[in-house]
Amino acid sequence: MRKSVLSFVVLLFSLGSVFSQPITSVEIDQLVERTMKTFQVPGMAVAVVKDGKVVHSKGYGVRSLNSGNKVDENTLFGIASNSKAFTAATLAILVDSKKLSWNDKVIKYIPEFRMYNPYVTEDFTIRDLLTHRSGLGLGAGDLMIWPDSTDFTIKDIIYNLKYLKQASPFRTKFDYDNLLYMVAGEVVARVSGMSWEKFVEEQIMKPLEMNHSAASYSRLKDKTNVIDGHAFGDKKLQVVPRHDLNLGECSAGGIYSSISDMSKWMIAQLNKGKYGEDLKNQLFSTGSQNEMWSTQTNMPVRPDKYDGHFSAYGLGWFLTDVKGTKQVSHTGAMEGMVTQVTLLPELNLGIVVLTNQESGAAFSSVTNTIKDSYLGFIPEDWVLHYNTLVTRNEKESDELTKKIQAEVDNVLSSKNSGFDANTYEGQFKDDWLGNVKISIDQGKLWFHSARSPQLRGEMSYYKGNTFVIKWINRSMNADAFVIFDLDQEGKASGFHMKAISPLTDFSYDFQDLNFRKIENQ
Repeated sequence: MRKSVLSFVVLLFSLGSVFSQPITSVEIDQLVERTMKTFQVPGMAVAVVKDGKVVHSKGYGVRSLNSGNKVDENTLFGIASNSKAFTAATLAILVDSKKLSWNDKVIKYIPEFRMYNPYVTEDFTIRDLLTHRSGLGLGAGDLMIWPDSTDFTIKDIIYNLKYLKQASPFRTKFDYDNLLYMVAGEVVARVSGMSWEKFVEEQIMKPLEMNHSAASYSRLKDKTNVIDGHAFGDKKLQVVPRHDLNLGECSAGGIYSSISDMSKWMIAQLNKGKYGEDLKNQLFSTGSQNEMWSTQTNMPVRPDKYDGHFSAYGLGWFLTDVKGTKQVSHTGAMEGMVTQVTLLPELNLGIVVLTNQESGAAFSSVTNTIKDSYLGFIPEDWVLHYNTLVTRNEKESDELTKKIQAEVDNVLSSKNSGFDANTYEGQFKDDWLGNVKISIDQGKLWFHSARSPQLRGEMSYYKGNTFVIKWINRSMNADAFVIFDLDQEGKASGFHMKAISPLTDFSYDFQDLNFRKIENQ
């Protein structure tokens, strides 16, 4: 660690008291290597585009701890929610061709679309699908698509939307969602007559010559240069199963791409949708891009080094300013990989960082250092900054988890645990996630979801009518409480859930579930 810090001090010294010139490729190499070591990222790819040209494009580390194969500029990563900007662009193409309007009602194209109340259903627009202001809670319904590939189809997701409860008044509050981007993809399919997956490949990737990319892992023509995702399970970094969204769901986060191909995407964005020789071709109009890059949903402005004056979500992009310079960006996360795309249009600058581990601190460290150099800011050790935050947050989470586990262990060691397992067994059903079986095996309770097989784990008594689930897949990092309701006979009539750690990914939306007991099936 000492050597690592010293190396960065030398790097900062070489850049001067302020960034007098943009960071060099050699300096980016040093930055990335230190970042990967600090946050234990096996592989990363970084590209920088400036004034329409690629000025840095390089892969680092390995695609997989299992194979040891090297990352290069053509290595394919799941870009996850960076796919959302592509979905906004597919709709923009349809708007430009006058096949729909941003303010058209969703039910015009999907008559069976239903939200939590009739007014919202009737007034919900195409624009609303992309702006995270639906009134649903953070990540509502994500357990239909996360943590694994389940048997939920886009038809199921649209049907189940009506069961997701309202968390805030319609169009008043930002709460990030994924499912409505899947509905947006279905709008594209119904208007264009082809799947969203085919549309994005034919109308965006093909014209831009993003030749290695595809709308999903399963649609890749060549899988010989693809990363494996990595995550920590019980403190050990390991390869995790690949999550490939079903057909019709990829518009929220299914795309696989490389820094080579994403550079073409960023250059087209910075050129207001224009591409090709002398920029004679256009994906979407300047007016449509202005719409995508305009404030749609306001967000809180949080104090930081960049003194942002506003924070908002556009259509498929986060919007803010850094010291008065507009920034258009997005991140993406799926099992074992996280990514970031950052554009500063006034500087004609784009930065993409793709990783095969779940550390957002890693891509933030790299992006912020590169960005600061182009803005001429005083250098900051972003690696140290984020490592300090991560260490503190993980310590607090670990302390909470250990406290709860100690209480569970204390109960298990007691001869009188105070509960009868037979009280809690049975079949339970949630309106949108479906059936869960609570069973007894060798005196222990087990949780098993019928439609999301990864949600399987042993249940340990905690206190009252509350149990703790430890999932079999330890890389999920999402152990949860199960709190039972009892009927007049003292038997479990239902239960609800809550994540234990505050660091649990919001897509584990356990808090939105409401299970009621049903007859055994």
